[in-house]
Amino acid sequence: MREIIDIGEKIYNVSKPKEFKRMIVFLFRAMMNYQKIKDLLEFFKETPLRIRLLSHIPFFIEQSTRNFFYRNSKFQERCNIIKNHFLFLESKYSENLIRCYIDSKLILWNDEYKSKELDIIIKFEPGQKKEGLMSVVLRLQEKDIYQMIFWIDKSDDNYLYIGAMQGTNDENANEIIKGLTKHCYGYRTKNLILFATRCVAKTLGIQKIYAVSNKGYYANNHIRLDRKLKTSLDDFWEEAGGKITADYRFYELPVEEYRKSIEEIKTHKRNLYRKRFELLDSIEEAIKENLLEVMNK
Repeated sequence: MREIIDIGEKIYNVSKPKEFKRMIVFLFRAMMNYQKIKDLLEFFKETPLRIRLLSHIPFFIEQSTRNFFYRNSKFQERCNIIKNHFLFLESKYSENLIRCYIDSKLILWNDEYKSKELDIIIKFEPGQKKEGLMSVVLRLQEKDIYQMIFWIDKSDDNYLYIGAMQGTNDENANEIIKGLTKHCYGYRTKNLILFATRCVAKTLGIQKIYAVSNKGYYANNHIRLDRKLKTSLDDFWEEAGGKITADYRFYELPVEEYRKSIEEIKTHKRNLYRKRFELLDSIEEAIKENLLEVMNK
């Protein structure tokens, strides 16, 4: 129990009444599921790598105690999500997994836009712990523009689950996104971050991609079901070729993005599309190269 209290004190600032209340709820839920929490803690003690991870990021334990990841997730499901995600990454990254969590980021692709650094990175973002365990992020001068938050299920057929897609709240968001879309030859930023996530999935040998639906979004544990999301996840997944699964909480997305042939494109737009496709090919090659470099070290 002392160990769980110590973790809680790392997560919550108990000097603040609201945080103290959250700490009490965390401890209560941990005690009600003590064996599951104990098993998860033992998992993080099994290797020096995991010990370092939990010491650096105690939020993994909190994730198991709250209704995160998707609507109506169960305690044991959340524990399994956390374990399987790291088991998968260890099988691919070995010790280099540390770079994504301890060092905060791994750069997958970089470019320049209006003399500012534009890049795609992979990292764990504590602020997005409710939706997943890792993010693929499009950044401009180190400011997050779009991100996909996900986790990976290690099984016979490895699956990637997208828990959320989020855009920037910058006051100039529309102007920034419009400019970046033009920079990418008419390719929208949210499409770009999904494309990058698909590239990560393919490089890691992911067999299927699932994404939470509007009704499957984790926050539907807490808010009215008739309250609309700012952006319809369903509409975007369907636009990307997704199909709703037997479990209404998830869509299945094609791992490969559909690409029009040049013959399908209107003549006056073909040059624009050629440049777009060249850009996407270069992004995919960079992501593959940078991930494989880490995996093979």
